[in-house]
Amino acid sequence: MSEFVSSHIENKVLHIELSRTDKKNALTSDMYTALTKEFAEAKSNSDIHVVLFKGAKDCFCAGNDIADFLEQPVLDSGSPVLSFLKELYSFNKPIVAAVSGPAVGIGTTFLLHCDLVYATEQTYFSLPFVDLGLCPEAGSSYLLPRQIGYVRAAELLLLAEPFDAAKAKELGVINDIVEAENYWQFAQEKAEKLARKPAHALQVSRQLIRSNASMVGQAIEREARSFSELLKSDEAKAIFKKFLEK
Repeated sequence: MSEFVSSHIENKVLHIELSRTDKKNALTSDMYTALTKEFAEAKSNSDIHVVLFKGAKDCFCAGNDIADFLEQPVLDSGSPVLSFLKELYSFNKPIVAAVSGPAVGIGTTFLLHCDLVYATEQTYFSLPFVDLGLCPEAGSSYLLPRQIGYVRAAELLLLAEPFDAAKAKELGVINDIVEAENYWQFAQEKAEKLARKPAHALQVSRQLIRSNASMVGQAIEREARSFSELLKSDEAKAIFKKFLEK
């Protein structure tokens, strides 16, 4: 388990919080392993009806920890990252996300697996994969065009320009923009409202809405193969070398 991932259950809602604030919640392999365990246990726990995912206050997730990222077989079979993504796309209960500050890479693509996403005006989103010599991950090459349309998804994934909460709401990446002072409380109220609904009907309805799990799984596998190949390329190695020398 990781010291940077904590959780508790309140009113049938599992709160999962990242707390590596000095690194803007950049994810390490240990953090991915801890998250995989949290979601796997939540799936079978009848006392949990909804998951509320939070970064630390005003800091959601700056993506992968680059140093850790380069030392691990990132998206190879059985890797902590791929294990987490497989657990995520097959998850059977609603996920609510409370977002503020950086939401970079997986910090944005994770949100495509959520059902309700609330962000503050201080949030900024970024999908920098192409600029890093890589390709999209977490099923985003399939989910994002399906959610917001091809041309909009192409703009975000190929140009890789950061965008703010207003654009995220306009595109349909998030549900709403909420006040920074109470965005955790707002998301918690929405999660608890879901948790009070009939649990089985809630899960079945979610599964019907997200009836594309097999397609998402196939997209994650395709992305993983391409991502691993690109990570070994001279182009990506040069980009990461320059990044680490900053």
